[in-house]
Amino acid sequence: MKTGLDFTRKPVILVIDDTPDNLSLMSSLLKDLYRVKVANNGERGIKIARSDDPPDLILLDIMMPGLSGYEVCEILKADASTRDIPIIFLTAMTAPDEETKGLEMGAADFITKPVNPSVVLARVATQMHVKAAADFLKDQNVYLEREVTKRTRELAAIQDVTILAMASLAETRDNDTGNHIRRTQNYVQLLATHLKDHPRFRAFLSDHTIGMLVKSAPLHDIGKVGIADRILLKPGRFEPHEFEIMKTHCQLGRDAIQHAEDQLGLEVDFLKFAKEIAYSHQEKWDGSGYPEGLTGDQIPISARLMAVADVYDALISRRVYKQSMPHEKAVEIIAAGRGRHFDPDITDAFLQLADQFHAIAQRFVDSDEDLQRKIESLKLITG
Repeated sequence: MKTGLDFTRKPVILVIDDTPDNLSLMSSLLKDLYRVKVANNGERGIKIARSDDPPDLILLDIMMPGLSGYEVCEILKADASTRDIPIIFLTAMTAPDEETKGLEMGAADFITKPVNPSVVLARVATQMHVKAAADFLKDQNVYLEREVTKRTRELAAIQDVTILAMASLAETRDNDTGNHIRRTQNYVQLLATHLKDHPRFRAFLSDHTIGMLVKSAPLHDIGKVGIADRILLKPGRFEPHEFEIMKTHCQLGRDAIQHAEDQLGLEVDFLKFAKEIAYSHQEKWDGSGYPEGLTGDQIPISARLMAVADVYDALISRRVYKQSMPHEKAVEIIAAGRGRHFDPDITDAFLQLADQFHAIAQRFVDSDEDLQRKIESLKLITG
C-alpha cells in the first residue's frame, strides 16, 4: 500500500462493478479529477487492490456474480496491505440494515443507484480528504517513531560511552585492564540470564533489569579513583590500616554515582543498580564482607552476582604483580566459597556455567601488549 503524500500525482480510484455501462459511467464521471481503474468482478478488483500501484479509494458494487461486494470488502479489510483503502459501496439496495451491514464491515460510505453525479463527486472528494489527512498523520507517526527510536539509541549510546569512560578512568589507576570490564559484564549477563526463572530471582531478574545490570557492571570499582596510589597500586598484602583505607572505595563509588544523580536532579534507572554494585559487591554471604557486613538476602542481588563475576575474574587474570590462576583452580575456590562468600544458588549457577565463563575469559583474554601497556601506565602514575 502506498504511504506518504504525493501532490504531483492524480489519486487512483478503482471501480468494481459487473455492469459495463456502470463502469463506463463512473469512468467518464471521475476521469478529469482522478486516475480510474476498473474491474468487472470481485476477484479482479482484489488483484488490482493488492498490486504495486493500489488505489486510493474503491467504489464497490454490492450485487455481483461470484464474490459479492460484501465479500470483497471483507477480504480487503482482513488484509493488512489493503485494509486502509476507503471503500464506498454503490448499490440499488436502500434498506437501512444493508447500509448498517456495510458500515460495520468497514465501508466508509454508501451511494445509492441510480447515481447522482454531483453526489458521487462530493462523496469521493470527502473520502479522499479524509484519507489524505489519515495518511499525513500516519506519516507523522512513522516519522516520530523513527525519531524516538533514533534518540533512544543515541541516549543509550551516550550512557554506554559515559559508563565506559568512567570505568576506564578507574581502570587507569588500577591493576585491571580494559578487558576486565568486558569480561565482568558478560559474566553478570550470563549468570543473570541463567537465573531469571529461578524461584528466588524471577521477580527481580526481568529482561529490563538484566540489561540495566549489564550496563551498570563496569562501575563496580569506580570508587578506586579516590584511593591513594601508594595503597591502590601496592603489589603485596595490605597492612591493616591500608586495608581499612582500601575498603572505603565501596562508599566512595556509591557516593560519586549518587552525587552525579543529584546533579541531574532525577533518579536514573540503571544508576540504582550501579550504586548497589559499587557499594555492596564486597559483601559476603556469611556477613564477613564490607562495608556493612550484610548477610544473606540483605545483600542486593545485583551485588551478589557481581561478587562471583569479580572474584572469578580476579583469580584467572594476570596482573602486574601475579600470574593468572588456572580456570579449574578458580572454579574450586568459588565452589569452596558457596554459602560463605557467595550466595549458594548463584554459586550453583556459576558451577553449571563454568565452561561458558572460561569461554568468555578466553574471548576477552588480556594479551601481553595489554599487560605491558598497563605496566607503562602505572609507571607514569607512580612516577
